[in-house]
Amino acid sequence: MTPKEVLKLVKDKNVKMIDLRFMDFPGLWQHLSIPSSEMDEGNFEDGYGFDGSSIRGWQPIHASDMLLIPDPASAKIDPFFKETTLVLICDIVDPVTRQAYSRDPRFIAKKAEAYLKSSGIGDVAYIGPEAEFFIFDDIRFESKSNKAFYSIDSIEGAWNTGRDEGPNLGYKPRHKEGYFPVPPMDKFQDMRTEMVLVLQALGIEIEAQHHEVATAGQCEIDMRFKPLVQMADQLMWFKYVLKNVAYRHNHTVTFMPKPLFEDNGSGMHTHLSIWKGGNPLFAGDKYAGLSQMGLYAIGGILKHARSICAFSNPTTNSYKRLVPGFEAPVNLAYSSRNRSAAIRIPMYSASPKAKRIEFRTPDPSCNGYLSFAACLMAAIDGIENKIDPGDPLDKDIYGLPPEELALIPSAPGSLDEALKAMSEDSDFLRKGDVFTQDAIDMWISYKTKHEVNPVKLRPHPHEFALYFDI
Repeated sequence: MTPKEVLKLVKDKNVKMIDLRFMDFPGLWQHLSIPSSEMDEGNFEDGYGFDGSSIRGWQPIHASDMLLIPDPASAKIDPFFKETTLVLICDIVDPVTRQAYSRDPRFIAKKAEAYLKSSGIGDVAYIGPEAEFFIFDDIRFESKSNKAFYSIDSIEGAWNTGRDEGPNLGYKPRHKEGYFPVPPMDKFQDMRTEMVLVLQALGIEIEAQHHEVATAGQCEIDMRFKPLVQMADQLMWFKYVLKNVAYRHNHTVTFMPKPLFEDNGSGMHTHLSIWKGGNPLFAGDKYAGLSQMGLYAIGGILKHARSICAFSNPTTNSYKRLVPGFEAPVNLAYSSRNRSAAIRIPMYSASPKAKRIEFRTPDPSCNGYLSFAACLMAAIDGIENKIDPGDPLDKDIYGLPPEELALIPSAPGSLDEALKAMSEDSDFLRKGDVFTQDAIDMWISYKTKHEVNPVKLRPHPHEFALYFDI
């Protein structure tokens, strides 16, 4: 859409409000609403002012003024507000220099796409994320100086087989057996279908929806692959829609990677392919039907995977999922079918157009703009420098002798480790000024100050069970 077409849509749909949305640095949507009468074509250039110092990881108080510049191509009618509201995703610019803001995640993703084109390697990077999530009935948590707890409940919780539900009708998925029983074991078919229909009404193509492995309402809805920035935009709509559909049914959705002890965590396997002139570049006659370029892309991602994890697995909770020995994709190797490898080459179709690589380490807590951009920059680095990924890992990882397993590098064991890896390996991110040093430094600083240290400094509730009587 052009600005003129957006204004026509506002008139045709009798839009009452315009909702301006943008990403904060860690990865949550923020918004500002204005009456539709307050928008004209000039606002698509002049923008709307806001306080950048109040956004996490952004401006200092003495340089707080920032501008929201609406992207007319992003226009969609919100499916949840009472009054007809048009949503416009915005880019962020400095009001003095009129330059795009270096810490705006969407700008970073746009620069990654531009860098791909400027490299001559390809003209589009397609991304397909498989974001898993949990649907809970009740969530309570508290963290204070003298107490801390969390409490999760779910109608599907395996721990509720004996609860008096007046009556309890059973059909609770057993641990690690949620993939894919029909109702009444699967309690959320209708809710997931409603989520799919809302997403489709927004123009987001959906391939499938299903229950996932864990008990307590773990689910997955898969979007059809799209160009990088478009998919990052869609991922924000995806999280927004799922949370709001669940909320109006008195349920709650979380994309937290590991909310349940002793059950599967939620990943976001991220599929990547590079195309040029309408032709897929990762299809060929090498291993698993890949091209040499595809293998080099794998080499780049594996080489930089520990650094990428700072963006693709950006929470302390992410590393409760990424634990060696528990079927998590922590092994920095590749395979055509081995799901314990960090990179898998899906073998469902022989079509060259379906040939892509699947990076299995990421999780849905990530900021999609940053995670997708980092993955693409690593793949480009692998292609440009002809990085050999080595031999594939087609063996049973759990059957390997310790001396052989020790030769396979592993994903970081904590967010602290991932941030350290990124501080030591960021040249590939800074190519083409895609990630500025300022953005990388702020990411490390913010995550360390607001997440790593607060978790590190707090006693863990389980420590009282272990040590109180020591």
